[in-house]
Amino acid sequence: MKGRLLSPGWVLLHLVFLAAVVATGWLGWWQWERAHDAGGSFQNLGYALQWPLFGAFTVFLWYQVVRISLGSAEEEAAEPVMAPEPSAPAADAYEEADDVGSPSTAVPNRVAEDSGPEHPRRSPVPERAPSVTEEEDPQLAEYNRYLAELNATDSRRR
Repeated sequence: MKGRLLSPGWVLLHLVFLAAVVATGWLGWWQWERAHDAGGSFQNLGYALQWPLFGAFTVFLWYQVVRISLGSAEEEAAEPVMAPEPSAPAADAYEEADDVGSPSTAVPNRVAEDSGPEHPRRSPVPERAPSVTEEEDPQLAEYNRYLAELNATDSRRR
């Protein structure tokens, strides 16, 4: 895994980070000397203290990039996640609320959300919500009409 960090692309990235650290160190030293010259000011002194912080951030960023890269290499080497065989229809992902029982009051089934080793990871994009009619929620329907009107107005201006 660590041999991956010595590939040509990674060596180039290490050199770029090293050049950035050296450059920020040199700029900090230059501003420090400039602040102590006859024409120096507090602005130069501020920059002299700021450039080393940029260099420290560069080192921190390099550390994070390497750490994430090593972590992703370990994940690639791990056992792949197998999709479970469908044992129940997709409608079981939601269970109806006890009091009303309408589709708009469906709540997520906590058992279906289990992401244990036998379940694959869920998509980060949520499923599309069911459309709402005017009878179900007149305030939401009015708001949707308002948004459609704004979109039509904006489209005409372009």
